[in-house]
Parts: sequence; structure tokens; C-alpha cells
Amino acid sequence: NNEIDEVLVSAGDTVSAGETLVTFTDDSDPITAPVAGTITTVSVASGDRINKGMVVAHLTNYNDLQTVVQVDELDIPKVKVGQTVTLSVSAYPDATYTGKVTAVAEEGTSTNGSSTFAVTIHIEKPTNLKVGMSTEATILTASKADAIYVPADAIYTNNNEKYVIVDSTGTSTDSSTTTSGQQKTVKTGISTDEYVEITEGVTEGETVELPQLSSSSSSTNQQGGMMQGMGGMQGGMGQMPSGNMQRSGQGTTSGKSGN
Repeated sequence: NNEIDEVLVSAGDTVSAGETLVTFTDDSDPITAPVAGTITTVSVASGDRINKGMVVAHLTNYNDLQTVVQVDELDIPKVKVGQTVTLSVSAYPDATYTGKVTAVAEEGTSTNGSSTFAVTIHIEKPTNLKVGMSTEATILTASKADAIYVPADAIYTNNNEKYVIVDSTGTSTDSSTTTSGQQKTVKTGISTDEYVEITEGVTEGETVELPQLSSSSSSTNQQGGMMQGMGGMQGGMGQMPSGNMQRSGQGTTSGKSGN
């Protein structure tokens, strides 16, 4: 084992990759920082003897944080590496962070007959974040620009066939008129908790009736586009997207560190 000559850093110091942290009395190779970051703990002092593999300090890169969230097995097929994530952090309720999915676990954890899978999210600009903070994530799983969509409540199903009820007050974009209460079979695309994309069956500008609200109607829209996501994944500081179709989960922020 080697005797430490000097410990050149203290907890709270910022170091660069390759910077010398510990030297030895026998002039053997010093211990250097594997990556740039902040020294969070130092567990040795001058005169100590250390063995190979012994932890002498912890180093965290606060500019490279991630969070790991647990996603339900029913939703995990929709989650892919590279998807955009919107994150909220309990410590900063008015701030919004963004990230990317960097890993999806191949094995899940079973609890009470249901499995969840760990999803790792890299936080892109972790300003003011600290290791261990609680996060909530919304993962964007699908999006489509210029989608025609209607409120989810306007979609009816009969024998696996989906339809809407078109009100006579609506006029389609091709100036054709419709009959009051006419059922129109539709095909749907992606959806959120509130809206459903219509891929076939109605045109932009037609008015569809909502259940128990026949006196009120809602036009089909083609503004902005549709986004589908799953969110509320909470975790520790390690990383979370936007979308309206959400699920819940938690996580905690963590940092890439060296020992």
C-alpha cells in the first residue's frame, strides 16, 4: 500500500479532468480527476495508507445530471431512446427543465403484480439542480403537425366502429352542408387525455356534438398539431416531456461521478 503525501483538494472544490488530487510519498503516480466536476467528499488525509481500489473522494459533474424514472409496463413500449422529456423539479415549482431519454431498462421490477421499468433521462441544462432532488417527467412519445382533432368526448364507439355526430350548424371547408345529428364514421390517430386526431371522416371546420351538450358544439381544429406523451414519472436527480396523455411516476436527480 502507498502512503499519501498530500491531498490537494477539499470538499466543494471544482476540478478539471486530469487535475492532480492526491500525491504519494514514494513518487508513484498521483490520483487525478477522471472527469471535470465538483469534489463532494474527501475520505483520506496526508499520512494515510491506501490500497488499490480504495475510495479516496467523490466527484460529481453538476453540468451532467440525469434522473431515473419508473414507467409502467403498459406504457414502456412507447418509450424510446432519444425522445424529448419535460421535467419539473419539486424544489423549483416555477421552473421547467428539458431532457432526452438515454436508456430504457431491459428488466423490470415487479410490485403487487405490476411491473415498472427504469428510464434514464439526461437533463440538458441543469441550472441550480443538486443531486438528490425529486423530479417529475413527461415523455413525448408521438407528435404530428397540422393534425385535425376533436375533443375526446366527441368520439363514440359502436361495434368497434368510431363515429362523431355532425351538427347542422357546421359547414365543411368545401362549402357542403350537413344534416343535423348525422353520424359520420371516422378513423383516429394519436390522442391525448383531451383530444383525438381524426385521420379520416370529417374535414376542418365541421362542427361535432358533445354528449349531453347538444346545444353546445365544437369544431374540428387544425392548429399547431397533436402531441402524445406519458408523464408524471417522478424520480431522483439523475432526469423527465411534453404531451397531454400522461401517466404518473417519480425519480431523483443524480450525477455522473468518479470515485
